[in-house]
Amino acid sequence: MTSINPVYYKQNRLKQLRAFCYAAQTGSVSRAADRLFLSQPSVSLQIQALERDLGTALFERRGPQIKLTPEGAILYELALPLVQGMDTLAETFAAHRGKLESGTLNIAAGESTILYILPEPMRQFAQDHPGIGLKLHNVTGRDGLALLRADEVDFAVGSMPEEVPADITYHPIFTYTTVLITPKAHPLAGKKNVRLQDISPHGLILPPRHLSTWRMVDLVFKQHNVSYTVALEAGGWEVIKKYVALGLGISIVTDICLSGKEPVARIPLDRYFPNRSYGVVLRRGKFLSPQAKRFIDMMAPQFFRQDEKNAKMEPKTRAARNDPRT
Repeated sequence: MTSINPVYYKQNRLKQLRAFCYAAQTGSVSRAADRLFLSQPSVSLQIQALERDLGTALFERRGPQIKLTPEGAILYELALPLVQGMDTLAETFAAHRGKLESGTLNIAAGESTILYILPEPMRQFAQDHPGIGLKLHNVTGRDGLALLRADEVDFAVGSMPEEVPADITYHPIFTYTTVLITPKAHPLAGKKNVRLQDISPHGLILPPRHLSTWRMVDLVFKQHNVSYTVALEAGGWEVIKKYVALGLGISIVTDICLSGKEPVARIPLDRYFPNRSYGVVLRRGKFLSPQAKRFIDMMAPQFFRQDEKNAKMEPKTRAARNDPRT
């Protein structure tokens, strides 16, 4: 019997896993081939060889579209960090040597995050690492999750609902309160404790209905059985602040958008609305590139220290669960 060259085998397996991961990300063998600069038959053969070696089907094939089988989903979670680790080996090595000089960082974020949270971190990162390309994807929360799941961005920065999807992790970093803003001459401007009933007669200026702020306002008013009216629907906090200052209505906003220099009065509404957090959103199991790690560490120095602490505590937690005395 002829022996298999172990080096060739490992190289071949990496090609198979890369083809498999790209096909899983794109949902298409042809799109995976385009991204890998290979022919479609070549990618198909690599995936078929991997399925044959592992003795299982990795994809459900329905015409041109493919979908991971349960076994394929398990392999994807195991293989993607390996493939990404190999593909970014040079950058990771350079980062460990203290030389992070090239690469690209893709960040997904909504407009409010881009305007009010990211400017200073972006400025500092660009100044410290001029050789790294920065790409900001201005998207809504749903579109940002789609980019994360397709691995088209390194991470997202934004807010998340209470129920985080099972395949996503959310790490809150910043916390903001909800306030009512009015023109300075408005009847509510001088009141310290404004009730929802006080707001009810006045027209609200709110973001579009499909965004989370409108849904939260609607939920809180319904929970307290108080009616409200919308005087104007406008996109973007800067637009809303401008029209409030002009006297076209009042608004309920997260104070992330307030610098204190706006010609509006602000009244706390934390008795009705919970604080809203913003943080880093990741696909579970995502391999973070060195540039992504550097940016997150710069924005939130405790981020990775907390992860390391949790990792150290996990074995103790498992042991406690298995201890019959607990």
